[in-house]
Amino acid sequence: MPDMFKFSRKSLRSNIFTSMLLLVVIAFALIAGVTYFQYKEQIKDYNEDRLERKESSIKKTINFVLRSTSYELKTDKLEYIFRQEIFEIAKVQGENLSIYDLDGNPLISSTETLSSGKVEPMSQEILNKLEKSQEKRYVDQRENENISQQFSYSYIDDPRFKPLGILEIQYEDSDAFINKEMREILWRLVAVNIIMVIIAVILAYFLARYITRALKAVENNIKETQLDKRNAKVQTQELPLELLTLVNAYNRMIDELEDSAAQLAQNEREAAWREMAKQVAHEIKNPLTPMRLTVQSFERRFDPEDPEIHSKIREYSNTLIQQIDTMSSIASAFSNFADMPAQQTEILNVPKIVKLSIDIFNERYIDFYCEQEEIMATFDRTQLIRVVTNLVKNAVQATKDIEQPKILVEVAQNSDSVIISVNDNGLGITEENKSKIFEPKFTTKSSGMGLGLAMVKNIVETYGGNITFTASPEDGTTFTVIFPK
Repeated sequence: MPDMFKFSRKSLRSNIFTSMLLLVVIAFALIAGVTYFQYKEQIKDYNEDRLERKESSIKKTINFVLRSTSYELKTDKLEYIFRQEIFEIAKVQGENLSIYDLDGNPLISSTETLSSGKVEPMSQEILNKLEKSQEKRYVDQRENENISQQFSYSYIDDPRFKPLGILEIQYEDSDAFINKEMREILWRLVAVNIIMVIIAVILAYFLARYITRALKAVENNIKETQLDKRNAKVQTQELPLELLTLVNAYNRMIDELEDSAAQLAQNEREAAWREMAKQVAHEIKNPLTPMRLTVQSFERRFDPEDPEIHSKIREYSNTLIQQIDTMSSIASAFSNFADMPAQQTEILNVPKIVKLSIDIFNERYIDFYCEQEEIMATFDRTQLIRVVTNLVKNAVQATKDIEQPKILVEVAQNSDSVIISVNDNGLGITEENKSKIFEPKFTTKSSGMGLGLAMVKNIVETYGGNITFTASPEDGTTFTVIFPK
């Protein structure tokens, strides 16, 4: 599959961890965002209310001064009316004040003297917005060097509500304290979030462990499920309802698997015996046919006066004996295959037994090699000899058409196993036959029942071992038997 379609699967436990941590982080982000915007709105409302209170108080003071003054209430007299009072009002209220005429020209200010020229005339835009305002009041928000200020503009009226001038109040937003509170609250939220993350990790660990415990049990049981043994079921007493259905389905599958395995084993046994019976009948019929023909021929040609009667009787006897020996070997082969070897507790010197097994062969090209004179293991002597002789016999038959045949039998050991290998330089085994090499009745020879390697495999596996092979036309064939000491 191309790399672009590959992806890594996360475990359920990892998904639970990730989900809970994301939930905590998202909750923290939402709470922090809502808190931030809520405080921003509160700061805005607080400053607007405070400015209105300041403006109301200042206007009352200004109206009082206008009622108490001896100057004529005209725009050009405002500079003289508030020459001293504007500083007192600014000091009491804590805000800077400026008074403009109706055209926006500055008359007097609590911050700068008009003669210094630093008080700028009011912009035409502000004049227009103030004039169009229904409340005859306009507030301008300005940011200056990280300082937020509000400039409130309203008319100064005489007692008859005739506009005399324009009052400007410079209000500095008092959000420093609130921002400090905001930072403290956010830090508290961070601390609470860290605690929540720790709690979430702990809860996610135990929750994931609780949820995946049953799934892990099912996984382990599935890995250990085998057809040739009774498989354990998963207990359902402490399972949550969501997993109960899954585990019950698995337990039902185990019951059905055992029933199917038992039925399959029975069918395989019956099929094996039927096939074995057919093979036995076929192999026995093969020598019976020449025996019948020999007897019939001898009966027709028998002449007591024949001078060669004795040689004919010997030929007849030899033919019968040969066929009888064939039937006997057939019976022995099937008997040996059917005879399941019982495990013995006999302790053997494996190199010695293997050497004795190959000494019965007359072929001089069979070599034996073992670095150690003594390797002790528990095995049945007869069965070990049977394993070695069958493997060597196959090697001899595989090299009968080779000009310079060579067979090497080796014995070695590791920490807990014995290794026997039989190598020949024959033609090897074809790819088509490799999968059938240990099957009963399979043979590539013109004679024999094909039971030798099946019997060897049966013996080795009975003792907890295994047999493997490698084969190629260049290197020949090597059978390797490994069994525990």
